[in-house]
Amino acid sequence: MTNEMKKAVAAFLTIGTLAVSCPALAQNSEFNSGDATADNAQTLVREGREIFRFDTYGDEQFWGGKLRLHEAIAGQGRGGVGNGLTPTTAINLGLKVDVDALPQNVVQGLQSNTINLNDPATTLALLQVNAVVGVKGNFSPEGRLSSVGFTCALCHSTVDNSLAFGIGHRLDGWSNRDLDVGKIVALAPDVSPFVQLLRSSPGNEEITPQQVRNVLSSWGPGKFDAQLLLDGKAFRPDGGPAATLIPDAFGMAGVNLHTWTGAWGTVTYWNAFVAALELQGVGNFFDPRLDDPAQFPDIAPRFPIAVANRLGHKKVDPASDLITSKLPALHFYQLAIPAPKPQPGVHFNEDAAERGDALFSGKARCNECHVEPLWTEPGWNAHRPQEIGIDSFQAERSPDRVYKTAKLSGLYIRENGLFMKPENKGKFFHDGRFRTLLDVVNHYNSFFGLALTEEEKRDLVEYLKSI
Repeated sequence: MTNEMKKAVAAFLTIGTLAVSCPALAQNSEFNSGDATADNAQTLVREGREIFRFDTYGDEQFWGGKLRLHEAIAGQGRGGVGNGLTPTTAINLGLKVDVDALPQNVVQGLQSNTINLNDPATTLALLQVNAVVGVKGNFSPEGRLSSVGFTCALCHSTVDNSLAFGIGHRLDGWSNRDLDVGKIVALAPDVSPFVQLLRSSPGNEEITPQQVRNVLSSWGPGKFDAQLLLDGKAFRPDGGPAATLIPDAFGMAGVNLHTWTGAWGTVTYWNAFVAALELQGVGNFFDPRLDDPAQFPDIAPRFPIAVANRLGHKKVDPASDLITSKLPALHFYQLAIPAPKPQPGVHFNEDAAERGDALFSGKARCNECHVEPLWTEPGWNAHRPQEIGIDSFQAERSPDRVYKTAKLSGLYIRENGLFMKPENKGKFFHDGRFRTLLDVVNHYNSFFGLALTEEEKRDLVEYLKSI
């Protein structure tokens, strides 16, 4: 990393820390201690950050209790099975390590290369100090890994690589484009819970555990298939995996729909959906669109697994609910995460971006949908596939058959490949079909007949990187 980029990262982290700790509220005379709204805001940000980073909603009962994933992590000889998961393998799979959670002697050992990163015992030590981003290990009194759970941060945080690749300060809200969720899950000794669910979908009655592992392993880095356990569709019509890119979770204040196929619902709806149905946490979730054929006959049949297993009506005793009470603070914190700001001359060409700004609101017509400064539509920010010139496969897997109008803040991260493996940079739209921003501009230039020149396209790309 260049000195200029290091300075940019440091500046961003400083801004992010200020935004999270909210010192302006304390300094502003209008928000002195005792102001109920200001006090509540600070409390919600603090609680929401803790939930986002560390709360598993009780999902250990699934990942540890049913899939026994912790046994594959520990390895034979440490209470588990197989060779175990070394830190080197874990980082290659996209898992990240929070340098601020590490004891100083461990930091020094990593700097001097005296800590063995090819020993699963080191992975267990990292889990014991809660340093693996998004992964929570539970240990017995004897120090044996007894279960493992996941948090929101697994997919929606990365690190700045300040100590080494994959080891650094947290960047909450940044999607982890190196994370190979499918391959990590496929390590589990027992995938029978997935097999049972998938077999309830017509045509999948004979699916085997190995086929499930093959599907999981097909997703690739930075992707996840949230609909697989609703409709059983593992692959697109062209044979490619049906998984979609993990979206960023920053800059969402004011944005209505969050997911790629936006009609699932708002940010807080998706939090409940993921916590209850994807992470398999312990809590209530309600969406009759998934499994009520009588109420929605044209929709529910598209989710045969949800219908067969009543996934739209997940109910637990309120006293056992580990999800619902967390939703307000989690929602508040996510809306408070600011989009990172690119640095002129570091992340984009300022002169070209200035010319691109005029194109964005003029000849290129981008501002018709990506309304400044929200960078998506105020209100219902979604479009039918034919309106944006792409196929309908993924849209058909959502209740209202639409694609969300993507917000544009932070595009420079992907275009420039910040803090990710070079092979995972770029990739735009829900499935990463466009490798670069120029590919996206070329698509819309052709689809809408914009007649942009090559220079105008390049200027527009620089402006997109500047947002």
